[in-house]
Amino acid sequence: MANNKKNDAITARDVDFAKWYTDVCRKAELMDYSGVKGFIIYRPYGYAMWEQIQKHMDKKFKELGHENVYMPMLIPQSLLQKEADHVEGFAPECAVVTKGGLDDLEENLVIRPTSETLFCEHYAKIVNSYRDLPKLYNQWCSVVRWEKTTRPFLRGSEFLWQEGHTIHATEEEARKETLQMLEVYRSTAQDLLAIPMVTGRKTESEKFAGAEETYTMEALMHDGKALQSGTSHYFGQGFAKAFDVKFLNKDNKQEYVYQTSWGASTRLLGAIIMVHGDDNGLVLPPRVAPIQVMIVPVMQHKEGVLDKAYELEAQLKAAGLRVKVDASDKTPGYKFADAEMRGIPVRLEIGPKDIEKGQCVIAKRLDGSKETYALDDDLGSKIHTLLDQIHDEMYAKALKFRDENIRTAHTYDEFKEILETKAGYIRMMWCEDDACEAKIKEDTGATSRCIKEDEEPFGDVCPICGKPAKKVVYFAKAY
Repeated sequence: MANNKKNDAITARDVDFAKWYTDVCRKAELMDYSGVKGFIIYRPYGYAMWEQIQKHMDKKFKELGHENVYMPMLIPQSLLQKEADHVEGFAPECAVVTKGGLDDLEENLVIRPTSETLFCEHYAKIVNSYRDLPKLYNQWCSVVRWEKTTRPFLRGSEFLWQEGHTIHATEEEARKETLQMLEVYRSTAQDLLAIPMVTGRKTESEKFAGAEETYTMEALMHDGKALQSGTSHYFGQGFAKAFDVKFLNKDNKQEYVYQTSWGASTRLLGAIIMVHGDDNGLVLPPRVAPIQVMIVPVMQHKEGVLDKAYELEAQLKAAGLRVKVDASDKTPGYKFADAEMRGIPVRLEIGPKDIEKGQCVIAKRLDGSKETYALDDDLGSKIHTLLDQIHDEMYAKALKFRDENIRTAHTYDEFKEILETKAGYIRMMWCEDDACEAKIKEDTGATSRCIKEDEEPFGDVCPICGKPAKKVVYFAKAY
């Protein structure tokens, strides 16, 4: 690979993973820092990745009958305080508006950390009978949570997300919705982002404030840490009772609705970077890449080379590919390295000799391999096939890494030894006592990621306290 200042300046992953991550975010021009800590600027390349995720998930939501709405940014403090567990969970992170113009407000307004309370207030006004149900709403917006420690995409004081809020006539229907939306997230991660997830239920101490049950999908990063990447919550009737959201059921009796909420955010961009990236920068899954094919004209000053490059661009765009020609005055070596650093899945090289032979050279970002392709009408179709192959290879590679980094601990000493020497996920039996979970966190910094109710118990005793244990829980250090 040609030397390139962009790439030379990226810290190696295994030298300093945190520095590597911020180097990639900045040098690939995904984001920039603003004048306010924790509030980042989403640059076009980074935002375009989010748009691909939005487009994919929005289609899935609508296919399942959900409608998009938009709720206000500001929540009256009294409204937020109606659900006690909820407000207690979010109080430390709330940003509060106390003035309107030059005047003090009669009541403080909270910039939304999440919108359950607003949806509940609205639902209480518009729902009367079972005929009004279900209400399947979603909104795309940003939220503010005043974080002390921030990192681009992973943990910000403001971040972009979608939040779904649904109400139902029956518990069965609401529970089905909760698990259905978790599956939408999991399949999005697999089919769009080439990321395998671990899914399960959160423990009581880790669940969403105000929820009866929280389900999560967790991705494993290159450094062995987990990243919570999407959550789906079953609320039961807790919020409905706090906000008096009732309906007249088929028996002509008043009943409280059953409620869910679910959300996934720009944390997914962080997952893409940290699961797939390498020492040369980004490696983007083809289906989420803003540019799938970068055409690099070689000896572009020669007659006909640039014309051919633009002709190929038009041909591939017509075939439904996201394509760009790098016609800058940089050297081909610089352009190759730049496309590599930005993680563009396929680079198409075309020069005078290629044109003479009716061919082009295709280079894969994933492994650097090159192959000659004929310049014919099937080129677009062949590149589509190649991109699908790349996606499958990326998923298989990430799945292998995840599975090789799930280990089982039968004793607490074994748990600590695995955590210190290998990282990744650690499966352990657990007695469901919060004290044991808290001890692990205090001793090691690892947290419970999820209860795996689909896995057979491999013991019957909690290694921490010796009491009976029935649940398999995955622990890990996490972002």
